[in-house]
Amino acid sequence: MTRTAMLGWLAGGAALVSLLLAALWFGSAWSTAQMAARAPLSCPHENGADSSHPGMAYVPAGEYRMGGMAYPEEGPPTSVVVSGFWMDRTEVTNDEFAEFVAATRYVTRAERGADPRMHPDLPPKMRMPGAVVFIMPNDVNGLGDISQWWQFVPGANWRHPGGPDTDIKGRGSFPVMNLAYEDALAYADWKGRSLPTEEQWEWAARAADPESHPDQHPSRQPVEANTWQGIFPVINKADDGFIGLAPVGCYKPNALGLYDMIGNAWEWTSSRYASRHDYTPADDFNGGGARGDAAPVARYVIKGGSYLCAPNYCMRYRAAARQPQEVDLPTSHLGFRTVMNAPGPAGGGS
Repeated sequence: MTRTAMLGWLAGGAALVSLLLAALWFGSAWSTAQMAARAPLSCPHENGADSSHPGMAYVPAGEYRMGGMAYPEEGPPTSVVVSGFWMDRTEVTNDEFAEFVAATRYVTRAERGADPRMHPDLPPKMRMPGAVVFIMPNDVNGLGDISQWWQFVPGANWRHPGGPDTDIKGRGSFPVMNLAYEDALAYADWKGRSLPTEEQWEWAARAADPESHPDQHPSRQPVEANTWQGIFPVINKADDGFIGLAPVGCYKPNALGLYDMIGNAWEWTSSRYASRHDYTPADDFNGGGARGDAAPVARYVIKGGSYLCAPNYCMRYRAAARQPQEVDLPTSHLGFRTVMNAPGPAGGGS
């Protein structure tokens, strides 16, 4: 996501029939509210307490073809070799990030505001402390203008995910949101770890299985994941049990014991973004694939999709899916997890 996109129109997107959407929206509003009120605030899950690194799972070494063909930026598939590493079983939670902040007095980018030296043309409002927040609209005029559902909210940050009138009380088990790349990196450094590379992340999401097929039936939503069921962004049937973000570990883990690798929240990686696997970041301008121009603000790859991914808009609930994110842009659907290089378990398990 970019601030430029927030300010303007994006190419593409399909038109929706306003009257039909309005009727469906009002018919489902009551059940949507009831579902949100009943959603659990935490979910029991395995945390690997008996392993040598509690809270983490071991991802064995291997070789695979990274990438896919569902979207242009996923290709071309590229052979990569990954060494073994440990990865957080879940996304970093509000409680875990709060522990870091209490120990270090760290202040996040959203709490400080955008650096005007990096964004000299940014409107004053978007330089204020805050974050970009998803706000579900009643209706939309096509899917081209993302400002119909994404809004910069002054005062939004990890403590106040939706803005000053919201908080994380009782939501300690939810993934921490509204963090810039530097914030995720600071937490990882404090833990003596790092953020995963794109190669590591995708290998882990595939459960270290080189025979997995990330592009098979790309429109088919995963069952064990928090994604959007219905017509994005106006109708969410919540067949998966959640309207918005879910606590960590509510869905079945993959074969390595990793939870929510697909859906719920996008996740930062430590890899600089280029619009193809055979490009470099310098080959792109704004991640759009225009060769020869340097992007004005650094981008990093985010992986995994989120609770906002739907078949009619964003089929990125797949291991191969990837998008760029401006390094200093905190949003309400993006979190992270950490990795660590250390010997694997003696028995070879996770």
